[in-house]
Amino acid sequence: MTNTGIRLVVLLILQTPWLPASYSADGSNPAFNLEVSKQESIYHSQGDRVVEGYTIDRSLKDYIRGLPSGFDDSLANLGPKDRWLDIGAGKGQAILDYYTPDYDLMYPEGRALRGKKAQTVAMSIEDRRTPLWRQTAASLEPKQIQYIFNKRLREYSLDELGQFQVITDVIGGFSYTDTLSQFMERVLGILKINGSFYTVLQDVHTEEGTNKPFYAGSPFLTEIAKTDGAKMKVCEWLKSISCVEVTCESRTDWKPPLEAFHVRKVCDGVAVPALDMVHYEAGTPPERRFKLKN
Repeated sequence: MTNTGIRLVVLLILQTPWLPASYSADGSNPAFNLEVSKQESIYHSQGDRVVEGYTIDRSLKDYIRGLPSGFDDSLANLGPKDRWLDIGAGKGQAILDYYTPDYDLMYPEGRALRGKKAQTVAMSIEDRRTPLWRQTAASLEPKQIQYIFNKRLREYSLDELGQFQVITDVIGGFSYTDTLSQFMERVLGILKINGSFYTVLQDVHTEEGTNKPFYAGSPFLTEIAKTDGAKMKVCEWLKSISCVEVTCESRTDWKPPLEAFHVRKVCDGVAVPALDMVHYEAGTPPERRFKLKN
């Protein structure tokens, strides 16, 4: 289904009376607030009413296939004192896969180092825990595996979350947020020095610059403009953040195709170039345009 088709479905079948109050950098903009309300409907759709394209059960294999090269080794090399945060975790399937015997069979060389494996935190806007999640959590030590929900990343304090060696986001908050620069500030604030943030965007102008929007007649799903209006690629914007090293890789086997980003924090003096949101249209993920602030 195209992004436009998904938006029509949202309008027709997901009008619900329990929508939370709209949030916005510009609360006086009714059109934007309407799009945010539609987006909230997508987040909280349940069962057969989950909107097509809103995936909540990606496996760890999907993560390895979509995220930048080196992610699987970073995860395999985590020890019991390390922590992994998965943003937009849905049912938490990727984290559940990490604790299976099959995972150890796939990465035997790091098994001694992993020991009891890293502590993991799944973050989701909605509670999508399954009986398997609860069973796995009960079989492990307290706080070995955690599931947090009902709040966005920006609403958690550093004391609540702590810091992490690895943070992942596979078409989660990084793809959906309407405050992209603030999102990156918070991610880098809870990332340890030499820690890695692995994430992706669908249907974006890649670093190579040779691709076109996946949907004919539509723009890229996420676009950034410089202060003079010239286009800026997301990869370029990420590389302009201080105290990070960034690599960007295309994943053309996904439909729509992805660009995968590895952001490694190398020092504490992080400064994220601020963005204003100038366009937001609900979808899975939404269509967003940002502009660099002066």
